[in-house]
Amino acid sequence: MTTETRTPHPVLDQAAVTSLLFSDGEDGNEVHGRWRRAASEELFRYRPGLGTQERRQLTYERLRALNKHVPSPEHFVNDPRGLAALHEWICPVDGATVTVAGIHYNLFLGSVVDDQVSPPRELTDFTTMSRIGTFLVTERAHGNDVPALETVARYDRERDEFVLHTPHPGAQKYMPNTSSAGGPKTAVVAARLIVDDKDLGAFLFLTPLSDEFGTLPGITVTLLPERVGSSVDHCATNFDNVRLPRTALVQGVHGQLLPDGSLVSSVASTRKRFFHAISRVTAGKLCMSACGLGAARTALAIAVRYSYTRHVSGPIPGQRVPLAAHRSHHTRLLDHTATAYAMTFLHRAATERWVTHTPEDRVGAERLVAVTKGWVTWRAREIATESRERCGARGLFPVNGIAAMAGDMDGAITAEGDNVAIWCNAGAGMILGQELAAEPVRPTGDEPLADLGLLRRALTTAERYWHLAARRDLSSDNGGDALSRWNNVSDAALNLVETYTVGQAADAFLAACARVSDPITHAVLEDLSALFLLRQVSARSGLLLAEGALTADQVRALPETLQALTTRLGPHLSTLTQAFDVPEEHLSALPMLSGV
Repeated sequence: MTTETRTPHPVLDQAAVTSLLFSDGEDGNEVHGRWRRAASEELFRYRPGLGTQERRQLTYERLRALNKHVPSPEHFVNDPRGLAALHEWICPVDGATVTVAGIHYNLFLGSVVDDQVSPPRELTDFTTMSRIGTFLVTERAHGNDVPALETVARYDRERDEFVLHTPHPGAQKYMPNTSSAGGPKTAVVAARLIVDDKDLGAFLFLTPLSDEFGTLPGITVTLLPERVGSSVDHCATNFDNVRLPRTALVQGVHGQLLPDGSLVSSVASTRKRFFHAISRVTAGKLCMSACGLGAARTALAIAVRYSYTRHVSGPIPGQRVPLAAHRSHHTRLLDHTATAYAMTFLHRAATERWVTHTPEDRVGAERLVAVTKGWVTWRAREIATESRERCGARGLFPVNGIAAMAGDMDGAITAEGDNVAIWCNAGAGMILGQELAAEPVRPTGDEPLADLGLLRRALTTAERYWHLAARRDLSSDNGGDALSRWNNVSDAALNLVETYTVGQAADAFLAACARVSDPITHAVLEDLSALFLLRQVSARSGLLLAEGALTADQVRALPETLQALTTRLGPHLSTLTQAFDVPEEHLSALPMLSGV
């Protein structure tokens, strides 16, 4: 009689994978460790039964607790990796707190610190958070069309002051956190600088909004209804001839107001001056992407653990099997896990390029940050939604840590530039301002379909196709105005952005795999990258077949190859998500994961 033995699955080095995910720069593990520890604190556990006002006050209590983890706020605001890491770890445990943290540190304090032209300002109130900072740019009638803003700051020569004014309700600042929740607040307010009735373009003005007794004279704050997702004190804010000292003007290379009232600027265009003034939104995009990373990985960690905790009836009477035993369940989570890895490595690459860019590479670095923000936050919402569904009815309850995530991603998709708007801008710049991807070598048909080189070349073919299509569409409508020409080319341009971004994610994923020395871990991560690439290629298989990037037999083999990869990767799903290192303090506090 022979005894059958089961060969155990190879063991994945979970610690090595975790280190790979969070080796973000030289001190990446230390930076991520700081904010992971903050997210582990009891203060960030879910509190049931709180009313709206109580939740908003808790948000600012948590914000001040985070400030204790920042040795030097003035230096922290110029650390894109640190800012992003804060968002990555805090967003999954409290989307509201991370929202006000990003506004205070990056948009408000960062804008003030960046002003190296004005005399030094006293920042102690802001670094200690005795005053909270906020950022007022978008307006009720304009939204993302910020160059059209109408708030004005008129220079009064006689008193050497500015008069900040909202000319009509459509120019009210919409929708920053300007209420009395959290204590006294100060804002940087974007307004058109008017000198002698001449519009010199939009600048930022340091503007106290409230003190311990409420809003200051001339300022009206109206709370807006609660939005989807975490509760933030969003408001509409109106200024009625509010006087500000000359020192309120936030200056820089984009403009300096001289004592005689004349403006000196190295930037000729008023539009470009404005984008210099709000340049902090680029780091903000990295932060919004980081929110997406944290939400996606945490949602998957919860859903995968639940899939092994929750048991259902098996095919044999009386048998109970975990949800994870069903391919229809774990395949969806595995696909999204592959995407979450790609998202993480893309974000690391975009952050590195932004931190190290040269003046010559600024446009390209900003573009990569922008397209990353769109792709990551969209994918994060999909992952949050799927993960919630895989947790069934229990996933609907906020106490189980997953219900609010998709709503929080809705906020990230809109913040720091609506995703479609920033992709349109990126696409417009790429059509003529970026070289065509090289024409790849055509397949012979003998390549294995899971061959990473074959799959990456296929994506290059798709990118090149949409780039050529966009150039063709741009030149085919010479008779129309600028809007007509853009409408003619926009579909191809957006497809170009998507395929380019997916390609960049694949490159970042493959580069990460190359840094892994353990052969088993390397093999599993390569399989995971192949799964990511295969899903992207499968979604474009018709175009790729038509363009000769895949043979007919290779297209037919897609389902079988995907199934084989899923079979190999399935046993590693739990370890792959445990490597996300979501704080156990958070996971064990969720009732559906503790058997409650």
